[in-house]
Amino acid sequence: MNARGPVVAGADPSRPMPATPAARLDAASRAVAALREEQRRLRRLGFELPIARCDDQLRFWSFVKAVCSLAGEVRS
Repeated sequence: MNARGPVVAGADPSRPMPATPAARLDAASRAVAALREEQRRLRRLGFELPIARCDDQLRFWSFVKAVCSLAGEVRS
Protein backbone atom coordinates (compact mmCIF):
# COMPACT_ATOMS: atom_id res chain seq x y z
CA MET A 1 0.00 0.00 0.00
CA ASN A 2 1.34 3.43 -0.82
CA ALA A 3 1.71 6.21 1.74
CA ARG A 4 -1.49 7.92 0.59
CA GLY A 5 -3.75 4.88 0.55
CA PRO A 6 -6.20 4.01 3.27
CA VAL A 7 -4.87 2.64 6.55
CA VAL A 8 -7.57 -0.05 6.45
CA ALA A 9 -9.59 -1.13 3.42
CA GLY A 10 -12.92 -0.21 5.04
CA ALA A 11 -11.77 3.39 5.44
CA ASP A 12 -10.91 4.08 1.81
CA PRO A 13 -12.17 7.63 1.13
CA SER A 14 -12.13 7.01 -2.64
CA ARG A 15 -14.86 4.37 -2.39
CA PRO A 16 -18.33 5.57 -3.35
CA MET A 17 -20.66 6.17 -0.43
CA PRO A 18 -23.89 4.16 -0.30
CA ALA A 19 -27.09 5.69 -1.64
CA THR A 20 -29.22 5.88 1.50
CA PRO A 21 -28.54 8.00 4.61
CA ALA A 22 -28.70 4.96 6.91
CA ALA A 23 -26.26 3.02 4.76
CA ARG A 24 -23.88 6.00 4.64
CA LEU A 25 -23.96 6.26 8.44
CA ASP A 26 -23.30 2.51 8.73
CA ALA A 27 -20.34 2.74 6.33
CA ALA A 28 -18.85 5.69 8.23
CA SER A 29 -19.39 3.92 11.56
CA ARG A 30 -17.63 0.80 10.28
CA ALA A 31 -14.71 2.90 9.02
CA VAL A 32 -14.36 4.64 12.41
CA ALA A 33 -14.51 1.31 14.27
CA ALA A 34 -11.91 -0.28 11.98
CA LEU A 35 -9.59 2.71 12.32
CA ARG A 36 -9.89 2.74 16.12
CA GLU A 37 -8.96 -0.94 16.20
CA GLU A 38 -6.01 -0.33 13.88
CA GLN A 39 -4.97 2.69 15.97
CA ARG A 40 -4.81 0.51 19.10
CA ARG A 41 -2.76 -2.11 17.26
CA LEU A 42 -0.31 0.46 15.87
CA ARG A 43 0.14 2.09 19.27
CA ARG A 44 0.99 -1.29 20.80
CA LEU A 45 3.62 -1.75 18.09
CA GLY A 46 4.88 1.85 18.37
CA PHE A 47 4.87 2.69 14.66
CA GLU A 48 5.01 6.51 14.62
CA LEU A 49 4.23 7.35 10.96
CA PRO A 50 1.40 4.81 10.57
CA ILE A 51 -0.10 6.05 13.85
CA ALA A 52 -0.12 9.62 12.51
CA ARG A 53 -1.73 8.50 9.23
CA CYS A 54 -4.33 6.50 11.15
CA ASP A 55 -5.08 9.50 13.38
CA ASP A 56 -5.61 11.69 10.29
CA GLN A 57 -7.96 9.19 8.68
CA LEU A 58 -9.81 8.69 11.96
CA ARG A 59 -10.42 12.46 12.20
CA PHE A 60 -11.74 12.47 8.63
CA TRP A 61 -14.07 9.51 9.13
CA SER A 62 -15.27 10.81 12.50
CA PHE A 63 -16.28 14.03 10.72
CA VAL A 64 -18.01 12.07 7.94
CA LYS A 65 -19.85 10.01 10.56
CA ALA A 66 -21.00 13.17 12.35
CA VAL A 67 -22.27 14.70 9.08
CA CYS A 68 -24.09 11.47 8.22
CA SER A 69 -25.65 11.44 11.71
CA LEU A 70 -26.90 14.99 11.25
CA ALA A 71 -28.28 14.19 7.81
CA GLY A 72 -30.23 11.29 9.32
CA GLU A 73 -31.67 13.53 12.04
CA VAL A 74 -32.82 16.13 9.52
CA ARG A 75 -34.64 13.48 7.46
CA SER A 76 -36.29 11.88 10.48
